[in-house]
Amino acid sequence: MDTILWPLMVAVAWVMVYIHKFLVLIGLSDGPGVAWVLSIIGLTIFVRILIMPLFVRQIRASRGMQLMQPELQALQAKYKGKKDAASKQRQQEEMMALYRKHGTNPFASCFPILIQMPIFFALFRVLANLQAIAEGTYEGRDSIGPLTADLANQVQHSTVFGASLSSSFMNPSDISSALTVKIVTVIMIIAMSATQWYTMAQLSMKNMPESSKNSDNPMMRSQRMMMTIMPLFFAFTGVQFQIGVLIYWVTSNLWTMGQQFYTISRMPAPGSEAEKKFRARENAKRARKGLPSLEEEERAKAEAEGKVSTSGQRAQPVRKDRQKKNSEQSSTADEAAMTAEGESSSRRPGGLTDEEIARRRYEKRARERKRAAERRKAQNKKKRRS
Repeated sequence: MDTILWPLMVAVAWVMVYIHKFLVLIGLSDGPGVAWVLSIIGLTIFVRILIMPLFVRQIRASRGMQLMQPELQALQAKYKGKKDAASKQRQQEEMMALYRKHGTNPFASCFPILIQMPIFFALFRVLANLQAIAEGTYEGRDSIGPLTADLANQVQHSTVFGASLSSSFMNPSDISSALTVKIVTVIMIIAMSATQWYTMAQLSMKNMPESSKNSDNPMMRSQRMMMTIMPLFFAFTGVQFQIGVLIYWVTSNLWTMGQQFYTISRMPAPGSEAEKKFRARENAKRARKGLPSLEEEERAKAEAEGKVSTSGQRAQPVRKDRQKKNSEQSSTADEAAMTAEGESSSRRPGGLTDEEIARRRYEKRARERKRAAERRKAQNKKKRRS
């Protein structure tokens, strides 16, 4: 296994050693100590910055999966009970077309964790071989890249709350500290499992439309299953991981939580709870500035573009052949009206088009809000003076 992972092991050792040198340069003590613990945290941050484009892709793919759920459920209902090969092929083709339409795929959300797994195992093997490197008995090699025997000895004797970075629940490096290692390991496993659960819950609970949260949605069922399985998986396998590896994974989960919190608060999925909170915050800011709300602005824009009827009635969809026929009839009627009356029928009695009326209405409301904001500001100043 070390032969396959060797290039990654050297890369991991290189990043750790040079982050440690930087920390010593800015004032942390050399030798065994907190600088080596921080070097593992620095390694985690370095890796997460490198894979940030994949994280953005994951968020977009997750949003696309959420938005396509109603269409996906309709497609599944369409082919429900059809077991023949032709129907299955058509269903698969329509499903792939649906993925292309929304710019997503079912595996995009797995890319960040799949990319991290080789690095995770490389760090695992580096920490597992510290003693062999320190003693000069590691497969005929005296170092892992820049991680020499002296540095390996320093890492091995660096501790977190009394537990060595190279120790694990099942393999404590020192018998006298075995109980401390087990306690610290259990705490780290709980932290790792809890942060893993929360990072998954952020996407499925806060950034998913209400229409997608029903139990019939296969995506929601799989999300809930993963929210249960993944933390349990890490809880049972974590006893094999060294303290240093657990630090890496907890730090990675905390980084993911922060990234998701920022992304969800700034770019929420349409129809989700996060979008409602985003709109509430933005509308409050706009109200303080005397600007119209997001909904009013969208409505005015739609009216100006002719997408919303100003009479309050919803425009009914029309087939293309009827649109063409209606367009020809409308064109003929307009020409006749212009000939008879000398003006376009699209204009109102005041000589304004619907777009101009909508724009003037919008500008009037904006002026009224601005005056109201100025009055409130003047009243507040008067109260402070009194």
